[in-house]
Amino acid sequence: MAVNVAVALAQAGASVGLIDADIYGPNAPTMLGLSNASVIVRQTPQGEVIEPAFNYGVKLVSMGFLIDPDQPVIWRGPMLNGVIRQFLYQTQWGDLDYLIVDMPPGTGDAQLTMAQAVPMAGAVIVTTPQTVALLDARRGLRMFQQLQVPVLGIVENMSYFIPPDLPDRSYDIFGSKGGEKTSQELGIPLLGCIPLEIPLRQGGDRGVPIVIEFPESASAQALTAIAQQIAARVSVAALS
Repeated sequence: MAVNVAVALAQAGASVGLIDADIYGPNAPTMLGLSNASVIVRQTPQGEVIEPAFNYGVKLVSMGFLIDPDQPVIWRGPMLNGVIRQFLYQTQWGDLDYLIVDMPPGTGDAQLTMAQAVPMAGAVIVTTPQTVALLDARRGLRMFQQLQVPVLGIVENMSYFIPPDLPDRSYDIFGSKGGEKTSQELGIPLLGCIPLEIPLRQGGDRGVPIVIEFPESASAQALTAIAQQIAARVSVAALS
């Protein structure tokens, strides 16, 4: 979601940065085709400065660049807090239109650090249709509201499965319209529903986002439309 939205915004002409704030599971470099890349950390009189990696029009910083592929990150909250603030304030982002932050699931240290460290334009709640996922999503949504972070909307991921041999059919593997019902109950906009397609998963594994490789696919079109909705809501928030 974060990677494809970032790339879709870049394709629309925006200057985009992406922070992979899932410190314990940093997968954004793989999904952006940067698994063999690295960030450059330079020493300056003011301290360390990070030069982000870059691909598909998106600047990226991630813990994945700073550790070995199989190395676990066994950190408590204060260390996680420190590295996220370093990604925010010690990276040479340049002039950005959007800085997207890919957060881990839940209501933990990464979310609290972001809410305390920088004024966020808004949060996007990503869920899947089934009840157990929606319960977690609702908690995350309430957390951002309590932290006075605007909630831009809800995205339903893996909304339905489209088989490659029967592209005119769809199957509600994880249930149906859970995101829509939650949106109506909570009065939060539903930004879109992303179908589950095999090329979406394959592109993530190979480092070629589906909005690049198969822009006419149902998943890519849904992700592009969601990126447009996010951009529109951020613009409205900036003017208000």
